[in-house]
Amino acid sequence: MGTNERYVVVVEDDTAMRKSIERFLQARGYAATGFSSAEEFLASSILDRVIGLVLDIHLRGMSGIELRHHLSVMKLTIPVVFITAHDEEATRLGALAAGCVDFLYKPFEAERLIEALSRATKE
Repeated sequence: MGTNERYVVVVEDDTAMRKSIERFLQARGYAATGFSSAEEFLASSILDRVIGLVLDIHLRGMSGIELRHHLSVMKLTIPVVFITAHDEEATRLGALAAGCVDFLYKPFEAERLIEALSRATKE
């Protein structure tokens, strides 16, 4: 990871899903990297270089929504695209209330993710 590079970060505890999204984003020209947990992401050295966050809601440990709130408290305004496999209205409403650019249900169309990230990163 270059020291001045700006990243789209994928926080997803399903390794296959995380790697798939990372590879797809890299193929589309994004500097993408991933973390398996919110805690791992928070401990990283790239927080100040993240331009977008693809964030699973249901993570082990700190949830995606809790991470979003934590980032707000830290005054980090990183645009978020929430992803989830759980089609529950309460989950969707919680994600929207936490603030997000988009909310995608797995499996989602790859182009929907690109559209959401384009809006999030203003590209």
